[in-house]
Amino acid sequence: MTKKTIATYALCALALGLALLGAAPARAQAQHLVIGGKNFTEQLLLSDMTAQYLRAKGYDTELKNGLGTTLMRSALESGQLDIVWDYTGTALIVYNHIEDKLDPDQIYQKVKELDAPRGLTWLNQSELNNTYAFAMPRALADKYNIHSLQDLAKRINEDDKEGGQPHLMGVDYEFASRPDGLGPMQQLYGFKLDRSEVKQMDPGLVYTALKNEQLFVGLTYASDGRIKGFDLQLLEDDKGYFAAYKATPVVRQEILAKHPKLAEQLNELAAKIDTATMTELNKRVDIDQEPVAKVAADFLKQAGLI
Repeated sequence: MTKKTIATYALCALALGLALLGAAPARAQAQHLVIGGKNFTEQLLLSDMTAQYLRAKGYDTELKNGLGTTLMRSALESGQLDIVWDYTGTALIVYNHIEDKLDPDQIYQKVKELDAPRGLTWLNQSELNNTYAFAMPRALADKYNIHSLQDLAKRINEDDKEGGQPHLMGVDYEFASRPDGLGPMQQLYGFKLDRSEVKQMDPGLVYTALKNEQLFVGLTYASDGRIKGFDLQLLEDDKGYFAAYKATPVVRQEILAKHPKLAEQLNELAAKIDTATMTELNKRVDIDQEPVAKVAADFLKQAGLI
């Protein structure tokens, strides 16, 4: 190798080194954030819209969704995720094993308090409440003038006295037997279904059976897109049996300290999301078969966020 060749290699190496040194600050300034999400439509939408929104704000975002509930939580606590959307009721009952009857604000304050020592901050809760709910085919709800669980209880009790038709109720296997499930709910609302009237089935099949009027009433989730897509009537939980599941951005405190504007930006996003809006977005994905990324982008544009 000649001296000229060695000098050429040396210059190339120097140039490469300078390029790498120059790239380091740029990477640091990219403000890399890892956003997690669970494995159902609403969570895919929330995580995707957050990634797109923060990318538009100048962050370098990485999306890791499609996770189970406990896996997502573990990844957040271990620092593998920076930002997630979680539900206040999930944090209260699943993560902290608290089954006390609390109102929505009490639940929020409680989970916020419990997670602070773990290095997690619950930002402003949205108006999206993806709680359990009972729904009926709209035609049946209108026919019998049933708009709440108290209306349902009244109808069931009247029909029982008159020896009327059975009232088939579809619920998932867990809700049928757990201590805070169907039994206590019937006790609170003052009605009693025979065992033959309670049909235990996969949650997804409940929606199909309601659509086909094979069930009188069924257990659903309040913001599921099939509520609107299948023209179902949600029944008001007028005695507050179900805990609130308010969707809220949860961020590691270390990340918020590094990025002072992040909390305000995520709170701005949370303020634009409510149950009706998310039900429509879920419907567009689940019923209309639109891509998650497109639905998320449309929402952000229509909300004036990007």
